[in-house]
Amino acid sequence: MSSLILAIDTATPAVTAGVVRRDGDTIEVLAQRVTVDARAHAEQLTPNAVGALADAGVGVEDLAAVVVGCGPGPFTGLRVGMATAAAFGHALGVPVHGVCSLDAIAIVAGGNLLVVTDARRREVYWARYRDGVRLEGPAVAAPADVPGADEALTQPPRYPTAEGLVRAVADWASPPAPLVPMYLRRPDAKTLAERAAR
Repeated sequence: MSSLILAIDTATPAVTAGVVRRDGDTIEVLAQRVTVDARAHAEQLTPNAVGALADAGVGVEDLAAVVVGCGPGPFTGLRVGMATAAAFGHALGVPVHGVCSLDAIAIVAGGNLLVVTDARRREVYWARYRDGVRLEGPAVAAPADVPGADEALTQPPRYPTAEGLVRAVADWASPPAPLVPMYLRRPDAKTLAERAAR
């Protein structure tokens, strides 16, 4: 039996929202909207989601599930996507599946690869894959400290897609785990105790 899924990701500079029809292992992207703007996650996600639903010719009441990229990524970007996904899930009474955003990139690309995204502060998030299966990571490091990063940096940029997000869900039969963001490093903000200790 086929089901309609809203897939969203805000872990990278791309703000992705798409509607996917899933029937077993068959995935069909009905509509997808992507805006690449690292500073507009909050402003672009809802219009992209509403636009993708309209482009697909479906309403929110037709959705059977939501999938969201949980990072790794920046604090604000992840919170925008995850809070939006949780709100859709709660309002509609449908499950919300969280996936690693790097997995969503790798599962569509296939082959042996190193997925690297900008972590800011002269660092990158990375994970190594073989045919969409994660072998190492995700982790955060300086680019020079990531084995094979020089090869990955020569490839054109790719972002999580609606198809990749849906394919990255490991188990559709079981209830999803609670959403947990993958920050991979401590936040820039410091507690008063941490400031006093400096």
